[in-house]
Formats: sequence, C-alpha cells, structure tokens
Amino acid sequence: MTETPALNPDLRPLADVARLALEEAQQQGASQAEADVSVSQGLSVNVRLREVDTVEYQRDKGLSVTVYFGKRKGSASTADLTAAAVRETVSKACAIARYTAEDPYAGLIEPELLARSVPDLDLDHPWDLTPERAIELARECEAAGLAVDARVSNSEGASVGTQRGSGIYGNSLGFVGGYSTTSHSVSCSLVAQDGDDMQRDYWYSVARNADALEDVVRIGRTAGERALARLGARRLTTRRAPVAFSPDLARGLVRSFVGAISGPAQYRKASFLLEAAGQQVFPQFLSMQERPHIPRALGSAPFDSEGAATHDRELVASGVLQGYVLGSYSARRLGLKSTGNAGGVHNLLVTTRSGALDERAFRARLGTGLLVTELMGQGVNGVTGDYSRGASGFWVENGELAYPVQEITVAGNLKGMFRDIVALGDDVDVRGGIRVGSLLIGEMTIAGE
Repeated sequence: MTETPALNPDLRPLADVARLALEEAQQQGASQAEADVSVSQGLSVNVRLREVDTVEYQRDKGLSVTVYFGKRKGSASTADLTAAAVRETVSKACAIARYTAEDPYAGLIEPELLARSVPDLDLDHPWDLTPERAIELARECEAAGLAVDARVSNSEGASVGTQRGSGIYGNSLGFVGGYSTTSHSVSCSLVAQDGDDMQRDYWYSVARNADALEDVVRIGRTAGERALARLGARRLTTRRAPVAFSPDLARGLVRSFVGAISGPAQYRKASFLLEAAGQQVFPQFLSMQERPHIPRALGSAPFDSEGAATHDRELVASGVLQGYVLGSYSARRLGLKSTGNAGGVHNLLVTTRSGALDERAFRARLGTGLLVTELMGQGVNGVTGDYSRGASGFWVENGELAYPVQEITVAGNLKGMFRDIVALGDDVDVRGGIRVGSLLIGEMTIAGE
C-alpha cells in the first residue's frame, strides 16, 4: 500500500466515488482495480460581425473503471456518479474482464513509482465570467481586428471561453489523488480581401489564469495584421531551400518526435526512431527537458494518468536521446520502467546551448528561404518519418520578408530534418505542453509550380 496524498476538501466527494468503485471491485473478486472520476464545466461564446453566434454552457461528469482478474482486464464507464450506477459500472467491467484473454503485461503501475504527495502547481484559477462579459470581450476583440485596415472586411468570428475541471485517480494499491485545473482562452479569425484575393488568418491566447491572457484588442489586431500580410500570396517554383517553422508549427514537429519515442510506437516497432535511445537524433546544440512542475503552465501535472509521480527529466541531451516516453504497460513490453508519462509529456522545453536567436538574427540565419506559418493536411508517416504537407507563409530574401506564398508543399524525412536543424528562435510559444521557438531546417524540398 502507498501513502495517500492529502486531498483538497472540494475533491473529497469525487474521491468517495473512486473509493466506492475500488471497494466494489474488490468485493466482486478483482485482484487489482483503478478508477478515474472527473467533473468539468465551462462557458464559451462566439461572436461574428458583432452578432452573437453561439453561447454554450457545458457540464460533464464521468467515472471510468478498470479491473484486473490476474492478467485479464476489463473496463467500463458511466456519466452517472450515484452509488447504484457505480456498482453497476464495476459489475460490467468485471464481466468483461472474465472473458478477455490474458495479457502478461497488464496491471497497475509498480507501487514504488506512485506519487507520495501532490504539490500545488497553481493550476486552478476560476474566472467569474458572465455570458454578457464574454460577449463584450469577443466583440471588442473582433472590432479591433476589423479596424486594422479597410481590407480586413470579414470575420470567421471571435471566441471567449473558460473551463474548469477536477479529477481524481485512485487504485487498489491505496493511492487516491487529484487536483483541479482551469483553462481560459480568447481567439479571433479574420478575412482580408483585395479584389479577388481573399486571405484568412487568426490569433489566440490561452492561460490557466485569465489575468495572464493577452489583451483582447491585441489579439484582434494581430489576427487582422496576419490576414492582411498574406494578401498577394504567390506560388513558388519547385526547389530545395532552407525552411523555417513558426513556433506553433515547430511544436507539431516536436510532437511527431515525442510520438516516435513513445512506448506504443516502440513496442509495436512502428517508429522511424526505433530503438534510438543513446543515439544522436538532433544536432549537438539542441536539448530537451521535461519540467512537469512549472507553476500555472498548461502542461504541468503532479502525477500522470496512472498515479506515477512526475519529475524533471533530460529527454535529449546535446542531441542524444536519453530514453523513451513510457507508461507502465509499454514499459513492461520493453523491459523498462515507467517514466511517469502515461498520457504524454508534461512541459517539454526545447533549448539550445548556443543561444536562441532573436527575430532579426533568426531571419538573417535563414538568409534566403521559406518561413512557414501555416500547414495543411496530415502527411506525416510515423513509421518511416516521411513528411509532406501543404504549406503557406513567406519567402525570405537576405533575411527580410519578400512576399507571402501559398499553395506549396514542404517535404522531407523527419529523421533527416531533426538532424538538419540549424537554428532555434527565442520566440518560445508557451500556449501548450511543448515549449519551442521557431525552428530552422537547413534544407527541404519545396514543391510548387
């Protein structure tokens, strides 16, 4: 048995539901069991051309139960948290488990890896937002964007939202822990038109605390300026050239890397970085650290979805992959231990020992090449690493933006692209669980006319 972390009083009703499910599973003969209980509520408002498009309230709750009869596993879930529904859900999970095949790798996480405490990461900041105030903010955001230039003449809408969720995870090893989180957002998408040329772009802000959101006027203006900058976009002729990815798109490249080193991809032998631990995957100047306990960060978590304690970790050191991203099941399949990553990474920071470059220095390093600001399609093969996606952005000449481009494709192979990273920008995007600035790839194929 492990020591149960102290619980916030408002989480105790959820903890009681989890404990009831675990007790019922034991009474029905399960050798092990785990339960997730969650409640969430939120408000979102969308305004288009000053008219209210939607006002949505959301309130959800749920229980998910997994039971083990030896190495047989069964799961069931319900949105009803009454005692009778909890018992019925456990019964369903037990019935399923009795008929499933044995899996030698099934079971709860090793007890020594469970979190012994739940640090306060300052993730819970409710926003007392009324629908009327949300509508006012959305209108203000959209109006600021439309006022940028007469050519910003249409809108796909401005949105304001707030969400709060609380969750409890418990298992039959004696662990019951949980915490609450909030997420607030403002976004705007605008259309610029010059004759027959129409271009759309957007901007958004998201934070745990509403006070940390970017000003709504600035969000609207940024969306309008981005749409305006895309007018007059051209196609390029097919060529090979340096390609830079803006921070929000660079996050997607890093996410592909994380997927390739995840436990399921490794044990299924479906990864372009198969058995790559200990190998040089990135250039020596680049490293990645997982920092799951950053206060108020969007990727912070005191424990993973199996109750394993999260901890600081060097995932990539001087370009060398130090290990994989594992939950308990995939770890057993690989003969390893869980890394506390059931459910994914927590605040992965991409850094460089040679110093990240500011915007001017980064573009000077790019020289003449492509800056990608939008990607389309899903042309990423996690098994082979082949990468081919529709793109738009800006052609850069001698470190200066020359003109916008569209209807092109950028292509390469992720394994080679990662090794060919030549610079990292200091414009780090913190609006997600992966924090990275602009990334510059030495050369890729650009397919166009």
